[in-house]
Amino acid sequence: MTELTPKQIVNELDKYIIGQDEAKKIVAIALRNRYRRSLVSDDIRDDIIPKNILMIGPTGVGKTEIARRLAKIVNAPFVKVEATKFTEVGYVGRDVDSIIRDLMEESVRLVKEEKMSQTMDKAYEAAKDRVIDVLAPKGKKKVNIKNPFEYFLGTQGKDNTNDNNINEENKFDNADESDIELKREQIKDQLESGQLDNMMIEIEVEDNASVPVEFISGGNMEEINMNFQDMFNGILPKKTKTKKVTVKDAIGLFQQEEASKLINMDEVYNEARIRAEENGIVFIDEIDKIAGKGNSNGPDVSREGVQRDILPIIEGSTVNTKYGPVKTDHILFIAAGAFHVSKVSDLIPELQGRFPVNVELKSLSKEDFKQILTKPKNALTKQYYELLKTENIEINFTEDGIDEIASIAYDMNEENENIGARRLHTILEMVLMDISYEAPDVEEKTITINREYVRSKVNGVYKFNDLNKYII
Repeated sequence: MTELTPKQIVNELDKYIIGQDEAKKIVAIALRNRYRRSLVSDDIRDDIIPKNILMIGPTGVGKTEIARRLAKIVNAPFVKVEATKFTEVGYVGRDVDSIIRDLMEESVRLVKEEKMSQTMDKAYEAAKDRVIDVLAPKGKKKVNIKNPFEYFLGTQGKDNTNDNNINEENKFDNADESDIELKREQIKDQLESGQLDNMMIEIEVEDNASVPVEFISGGNMEEINMNFQDMFNGILPKKTKTKKVTVKDAIGLFQQEEASKLINMDEVYNEARIRAEENGIVFIDEIDKIAGKGNSNGPDVSREGVQRDILPIIEGSTVNTKYGPVKTDHILFIAAGAFHVSKVSDLIPELQGRFPVNVELKSLSKEDFKQILTKPKNALTKQYYELLKTENIEINFTEDGIDEIASIAYDMNEENENIGARRLHTILEMVLMDISYEAPDVEEKTITINREYVRSKVNGVYKFNDLNKYII
């Protein structure tokens, strides 16, 4: 974050998102303000709160993608929630506190992955030793267990024959141990050279599957369920399960287990809490669906209640999680909605005030569709190219083919429901359906997708209007 200026943040977003320049600038400023806040003096730092953002625009124009990519740029905890999934306290459904619990879980996952990546070298060596133990177990020394009644009968130490036998057995055991050590060294060399990668072995790994504890509905059952699982995990020994895998996969599984043992989970939880509080981003989608219109009965009865429940979290409160209390004062909230039926003014005034920055995202044009198909790093045409390349098929999209796909997508959005860039998924699936189906058996390995090819594939779904015949 320290090295990225607002312009650099926008440039990073441009690699994946086409258009919506105003929205990119606003989120870039919000991100940079976090860095600026970290540099101010302590006496005013707590008073500087993030300026939450409300994005207004139809589906499929990039609202969610902007927020998700923003979080990835700085590796910040990010969670996306649907406003319609939450209900007012007293109704059946998820309570709004679960938003922060989910954010904290994501933060713990991020920090744990970072800590584990730092211990992977040590974990790899420990994993190899565990695989060697499976392939060539160390010999266990025999312990001379005497009958406890000998002490009472006074006969201990009188049987010299047994002692002589034990000495003879120890000689053989020492010889066996040297053979085992030699074999283990040989296996270690073979492991490092990759000769045993495809060999199947049977191993025991930790069984992390947890059985949920069911309760009668009511109260905060979600958190009670988590707490009971943690309690049982602390009391009961860890379960293991037997798996038959290749040596290469076994090293990977053991490496993950060993890396988990090498990290201090208390440090992970503490750092995760700080990161969630200072850098967390919450994206609340479909917020227009909980905007009431003054109705006091029917399905809208709890919409205003949901807004009022969300208010404390957005304006700053403390939420209890299983990792400890989390303050929401400096979490950045980005809300989004189409607002086709309702208006922003239909939200309660208190909630409107918590989103001081409003930005309207524009509907995508035909030119935007053409760029979406080719410019982003994860462009759809590049994705399909790589997918079919695995079948040794090379597909080439011509310029007129791209233009035709963009034109059809734009016209279908105008004539039917406007679903934005998601329409391109529909068109491309229709265009490439036959190729994808016949890919393993097709003889022609190079296929050109031009205007005629596109039209031939979507002709049954889309009606082309040739206006040239009406021009005099």
